[in-house]
Amino acid sequence: MHPEVVPDAFAAPLAKAWPRLAPAVKAVRYYARADSTMDLAAVEAGVPEAEGLLVVADTQTGGRGRRGRAWASPPGVGIYLSLVLRPPVAPVVEGMPSAVGLLTIAAGVAVAEGLAAATGLHAALKWPNDVVHDGRKLAGVLAEGHAIGTPGQAVVLGIGVNVRATALPPELAQIATSVEGETGRLADRGEVLAEILVAFAERYADLRAGRFDGVVHAWRTRALLGRAVVWHAASGLVAGVAAGIEPDGALTLHADGTTHHVRSGEVRWL
Repeated sequence: MHPEVVPDAFAAPLAKAWPRLAPAVKAVRYYARADSTMDLAAVEAGVPEAEGLLVVADTQTGGRGRRGRAWASPPGVGIYLSLVLRPPVAPVVEGMPSAVGLLTIAAGVAVAEGLAAATGLHAALKWPNDVVHDGRKLAGVLAEGHAIGTPGQAVVLGIGVNVRATALPPELAQIATSVEGETGRLADRGEVLAEILVAFAERYADLRAGRFDGVVHAWRTRALLGRAVVWHAASGLVAGVAAGIEPDGALTLHADGTTHHVRSGEVRWL
């Protein structure tokens, strides 16, 4: 499988935004059809010089989301991208923020900010990686670590956005939505892509510089807090209320007088 020329619909907005995309985006590979942008990016993840490689596809035959779930990726209707990143690696200390630990939080914030800039749509965030509007999913974020070595761990960050109203198969219509479906207006996929990447470049620069508080605060301002949730913890199901987010990106969950700090496991929002 070989990359193709970036079509004008994406190339023009990316060229206009290019001066603002560093350090997150340094090179672009486009595929009209790919199995998975995550897999294509992962091939390069072990090479330090590959940081900033953006892989974009018009359609995916094996797109995936969190926990191995399939991500519907029909042609011409969504944004499907993956980025090779090398965020600074620090010793892992529970409760302490880190660039790696906050990467999906920062990406969710960036997607919401990019959608607002490109379309005027004000989306909300669900921990840990969903971008939603009126309770239905607009976009998702996935991060996978791939290689340890100098100068650190490589992470492939994937983002999928439902842009056109035709992006969704019928079985997902009740739980997912699209940008055009929510705004009632046509959306320019190239502009949406460029604005999301601009927003992410700013948030990634924050993470690299250790400005973690700003990223967490931005997430809080868009988060669906105060909502009932069920946490699939290792010890069993915990029902409670999503109360906030910790400085390290953990979800604060209040359940029966006990405060839990959720760093792993599935969280279902009710």
